Amino acid sequence: MGVPTLGCGCAVCTSPDPHDRRLRPSLLLRWREPGEGSGRERVVVIDTGPDFREQALRNGLTRVDAVFYTHGHADHILGLDDLRPLSFAVFREGGLIPLYASEETAEVLRRVYDYTFSPDATYPNRARVRIEPLEEQTIVHGVEFIRVPLAHGEMETSGFRFGNTAYLTDVSEIPESSFALLEGLDCLIVSALRHEPHPSHATVDQAVGWARRIGARQSWFTHIAHELGHAATNRALPEGMALAHDGLSFPVKLSAPVHP
Repeated sequence: MGVPTLGCGCAVCTSPDPHDRRLRPSLLLRWREPGEGSGRERVVVIDTGPDFREQALRNGLTRVDAVFYTHGHADHILGLDDLRPLSFAVFREGGLIPLYASEETAEVLRRVYDYTFSPDATYPNRARVRIEPLEEQTIVHGVEFIRVPLAHGEMETSGFRFGNTAYLTDVSEIPESSFALLEGLDCLIVSALRHEPHPSHATVDQAVGWARRIGARQSWFTHIAHELGHAATNRALPEGMALAHDGLSFPVKLSAPVHP
């Protein structure tokens, strides 16, 4: 629901610490394609939640080359329409922004954004996007994205690994087969909603346990509810683990021949 949460006056929602002000989670990956000079910048986004417009403005986005969706819940898809102005640049180059989504998520996108995806859509300024099936491995401009199946309560969601980093949000259980896809990570980003158990989200203790098992050099916890104060929670976390925060940025290593 974001922090501050509407109608709440708790200590975290009224905290003066800017790290306790949290938009809905999303991830931005930028890299430059190899070539003479600086090369061309490529941009991939994971999830376009209700706060996508503000996040895109903060990061100075002028284009998006692809979007990956973890699942079809409102806090992960309701910013899709804000891709419209960014999609026009891609469209002028003769293309559409690919949206990689499972069939279940694609069904939600088609229903919610009927005016964009319906074969009978006539809205002239609709987003220039196309839904693509989410495969186990997807290559976007030379970068490999590996789908990591996750359990989000009774539904299946998709995490993603790219190079030495993995992004796992909205997860209550990691299937045993998915741990093999997470070996050798330098950085893990995984959700940790709160301390108290939740039927479809990980607790802090669960996330810490997964982080220890995966053994990444650094683990960041995301999708954080207002029960967790940033500073107080970080003081109690093991070394190499911390709450993520809005605007957090760090380098990642991508597979050759692509250079971050």
